[in-house]
Amino acid sequence: MDPRESPVLGEAKAPAAGASWLEPLRQIRRLPATASTRCILGVDYMHLKTPDGGDLFLTRYGAPFWEHLQPENWYAPEWFEAKRRRLQGTSTVYRVPTRQLRNTSLPLVVKWSRVGEEVPLETITINKFIHAEFNSPFEEFALLMEMRRGEYGPPGVRIRAQKPLAIYVPSERLQLWQTGRSESRIAAKLARHPTVELDMLRQYVVLYAWVKGLDLVQVADLWEIQGETRERFLAGATSMVIHELGLKGYRVIDMKPAHVIVRPRPDRTLLRDRHGQIAYAMVDYELMERTPVHEEVVRRTNRQHYLQHIARRFQVGSGNPMPPHLKASVLLGVDYLFGRAESTGGWLWVVGQDPDLFNYFLPERWRRTPKTRLSSHSEVYWTLTKDNVNLVWRVSRMGETPSVSSNPVLQEAQIQHGYNSPFEEFAFALELTRAGVKTVYPRAIYMTGHKYPRSQKAEDTRRYRRLAGLLTPDGQPAVCRRHDYITIWGFWNGPDELLAIHDGQYYRSMDLRQASQQQVIGHNSVEFLIGRMAQQLNQCGFEHLDLRPEHLLLSYAPDNTMVLDAEGQPEVRLCNFELLQPRAATRQRIFSSKLPPGP
Repeated sequence: MDPRESPVLGEAKAPAAGASWLEPLRQIRRLPATASTRCILGVDYMHLKTPDGGDLFLTRYGAPFWEHLQPENWYAPEWFEAKRRRLQGTSTVYRVPTRQLRNTSLPLVVKWSRVGEEVPLETITINKFIHAEFNSPFEEFALLMEMRRGEYGPPGVRIRAQKPLAIYVPSERLQLWQTGRSESRIAAKLARHPTVELDMLRQYVVLYAWVKGLDLVQVADLWEIQGETRERFLAGATSMVIHELGLKGYRVIDMKPAHVIVRPRPDRTLLRDRHGQIAYAMVDYELMERTPVHEEVVRRTNRQHYLQHIARRFQVGSGNPMPPHLKASVLLGVDYLFGRAESTGGWLWVVGQDPDLFNYFLPERWRRTPKTRLSSHSEVYWTLTKDNVNLVWRVSRMGETPSVSSNPVLQEAQIQHGYNSPFEEFAFALELTRAGVKTVYPRAIYMTGHKYPRSQKAEDTRRYRRLAGLLTPDGQPAVCRRHDYITIWGFWNGPDELLAIHDGQYYRSMDLRQASQQQVIGHNSVEFLIGRMAQQLNQCGFEHLDLRPEHLLLSYAPDNTMVLDAEGQPEVRLCNFELLQPRAATRQRIFSSKLPPGP
């Protein structure tokens, strides 16, 4: 694999995340000094704030026309309403020219993203693709860019498609009824993945270049083809496109004749390419996905890349050069890479110093994948991400009042301490690992883009005041009362270093509660292991105010034997840090110095 290639979604990435095509534009097109680059799901964008306060993400195809694509040059009410032409289909899509700038007008296809809406499919399609969902704008562009490169499948087959120009996110927030999205579907999404979905009150407008020609239905109308002849014409041409699309590793769940653009000639034939095949372009990608075989290849490649990089994430220079849209940050002694999750407006901190890992933790990669709840009293889930990576994500309870103990003394101690912030949890986990205590691996912290009214969030504000000095590289408070936080952990199935070399040599884990219920170990052994962990924590300067059997994991090696420690006792691994309390000296050390690299 080319070292410049970003494996997530297989999209080629320039070494400096877009600088190779951004810098010439600064000189030629009078690019604003505030222009910056983003790399989202492997696609480089030039980001501009629009005069109306919105965000414009321009691809390499759209960047040369950044002035034409400013919303005032195509979306101004008096211009858009007069010049737009509604295109056929179930979505809100128009053809509209831009204003003429320097004697050039750009014909655009303007489409409102339907992410979060019900998919209007036929019954037979619903039964086959019951979990179908519209791609987010950034997922749609990433898949299209990948398909346009055509690296998968027979090299002689080429799928022509529109050029994706830009994603425009208007600044105004809408009422839910104004978005056109299904309240019931959004409620179901939120029930599956609370607090992690796209900001449903934002609009996303995708801009494509216009493709000359007519769709197959228009050609049939133009040639006045009727009856069975019409059906054979439409079905045959559409079937050819579906076949070639499959050869290149893609499928569109609702493929229709109207999605295929061809060029009719005066002699009632269609333009053909140099191989004698009908020359066509495919449009509409919001329900495009990889075929299962292609998806498996990409997932396997992404997983291998992830495992190799996660094992050395604290090593400087282990990945590609730092792209401009990411910043190194050290919070409570832990190294992070900080950047925005553009699809949600949230923030993301990824543990370590390897920029190649950032895309793996964007919410698009894990927020909609099937999950299993791991706790009956807190929001903690296991999922296999779109990149075939096992992760555990937990909704932080920072700001809530603990109510987990029936012991009045312990309950008072828990309330006095309060739930740790995500940054404290990660710092404490890495400090314990450095001291020799086994823990699960902290991976990333995600702050959601949705902002709560102050009256609806955080009844215990002490953490927010205490950690007010924790700042992002941009100088903003890292701990914000009006947002939710998600901590992302490695699902324990073996040491990172082992899996990087021998993927498939998986460990199996079982918490002490499960082990006792299944009579793997007895009650006395459970009490002994909990007591020994409490002692180890004490020796490291910590006390766990809610140490339960389900907070400790037993490990089974690939040969299905229980992993033992140096003393011949079952090795246990701590997986909960919400009420882990450091003693004063330990807290002072963590809050004032940089920790040595951990795993």
